[in-house]
Amino acid sequence: MLMGEYIHSMDKKGRVIIPAKFREELEDKFVVTRGLDECLFIYPMEEWQELEDKLQSLPLTKKDVRIFVRFFFSGATECQLDKQGRISIPANLREYSKLQKEVVIVGVSDRVELWSKEKWDDYLAEAEDSYEDIAEKMEELGI
Repeated sequence: MLMGEYIHSMDKKGRVIIPAKFREELEDKFVVTRGLDECLFIYPMEEWQELEDKLQSLPLTKKDVRIFVRFFFSGATECQLDKQGRISIPANLREYSKLQKEVVIVGVSDRVELWSKEKWDDYLAEAEDSYEDIAEKMEELGI
């Protein structure tokens, strides 16, 4: 399971170190794509394949499905770690997620998320304000 929060610096070439704890689960190849909330999602290949199968089963006659699938897959790229445990993040994904010097790397069960430090801090502040309300809603869902 992928969990935890880490902060690393991105170099001028767009490379960032992936925590050793996450490297084992990501293995040799994984997929990086646009995520929600202006972050990037990193999926191990097995998780990516499961998600891809689910998305392919959705009806393309629905406009929202087409929009989401295009957005999600057009930003996707297969990546590998270099010998220092870094990944190179393509410019289009850095731009989308506003990644600059400090990158927050978060494990979220089946995926890793990459956030700009500024965006992550804003997100946490907003989430903390509504955490109890969200917890009540989760209880309604049986969690």
